[in-house]
Amino acid sequence: MKGQPRVLGIVLAGGEGKRLWPLTADRAKPAVPFGGNYRLVDFVLSNLVNAGFTNLAVLTQYKSHSLDRHISTVWRLSNVLGQYVTPVPAQQRLGPRWYTGSADAIFQSLNLVYDEKPDHIVVFGADNVYRMDPSQMLDQHVRSGAGVTVAGMRVPRAEAKAFGCIDSDSTGLITRFLEKPADPPHVPDDPDVTFASMGNYIFTTEALLDALRSDAANPDSDHDMGGDIIPMLVDQGAAHVYDFADNVVPGVTERDRGYWRDVGTIDAYYDAHMDLVSVNPIFNLYNSAWPIRTATPPLPGAKFIAGGSAEDSMVGPGSIISGTVHGSVISSDVVVEVGSVVQGSVLLPGVRIGKGAVVRRAILDKNVVVPDGALIGVDPSTDRERYTVSANGVTVLGKGVRAL
Repeated sequence: MKGQPRVLGIVLAGGEGKRLWPLTADRAKPAVPFGGNYRLVDFVLSNLVNAGFTNLAVLTQYKSHSLDRHISTVWRLSNVLGQYVTPVPAQQRLGPRWYTGSADAIFQSLNLVYDEKPDHIVVFGADNVYRMDPSQMLDQHVRSGAGVTVAGMRVPRAEAKAFGCIDSDSTGLITRFLEKPADPPHVPDDPDVTFASMGNYIFTTEALLDALRSDAANPDSDHDMGGDIIPMLVDQGAAHVYDFADNVVPGVTERDRGYWRDVGTIDAYYDAHMDLVSVNPIFNLYNSAWPIRTATPPLPGAKFIAGGSAEDSMVGPGSIISGTVHGSVISSDVVVEVGSVVQGSVLLPGVRIGKGAVVRRAILDKNVVVPDGALIGVDPSTDRERYTVSANGVTVLGKGVRAL
């Protein structure tokens, strides 16, 4: 808009997601389906577009076909207004090599910056489930005059050892940026709380370009945004923290305000889905004031026949339920046959559950077939011999698998 700073959004979506295997055996982590109707990348893109950031480049690399296709077909903005969301694959512009880190991914894609000529560059990750209004973070960034602003989430200090931690003074100036420290620093106003980095950054264009060029020339760097670029700007006194707790999103209640979840493991992914089907979920997908945007498939409404039922569950369009479903997320185009039971499970699109089958505490990827009478999640020892079973006992069948 006229008078507003020019902003380019860069979404880092090249993650391999090894801890989500086998859900990432055939797709990048940001392309993993979530919540019956979405993909993980839809959350960051929704936050950015809802905030008015409509020039977005999504940097992809690992098994990116389904992610590229989703972005290209679903995320179409107005060409008339110069808006776009575009996937940008690794292009090897600087030689025959792939990205060596998140900072290198941006460095190899600087043509995007030169073409757009932004005043500020928003660099967000694509792997997490949350709501946020990034325009409020940009406002603080502009007021502070910082080279970079880092989004910080308040976590109990005792749990902060697993995160990149931010040490800041009372003005918000970051004095140290520590990766998984044994003794996490605390926020200025609470000795029991630490700012954990959310992996979301806003840079002035000049600061980011200078840092990327310096990093690229350093042979000892890992070329990582959180591990190298941010500490460099911290040392220069150019980094500030943005308190995620200050972010106010329209339609958010006190219960789900500040919700942010890394679903980077099978158990975290499963637990996030079980929250969605609880009576009072912490994360509210039904907030129409700040919608999570995607495209729904051209399918009819879900149908329940032959005594089929679903309790405490979400059921996607095109699904036909003849069996019993309880406490589960059923995506689109799923069939649950007569006499079958699905409990505490996540079924991705196209799954087929045969007659008399039992599926408990399981995640079934797209187009999995469970034959008549088969048992999934009933005998853990048998499941471990045949399928992937998580640390917390969640049975996972990969894409297109026919159960035994």
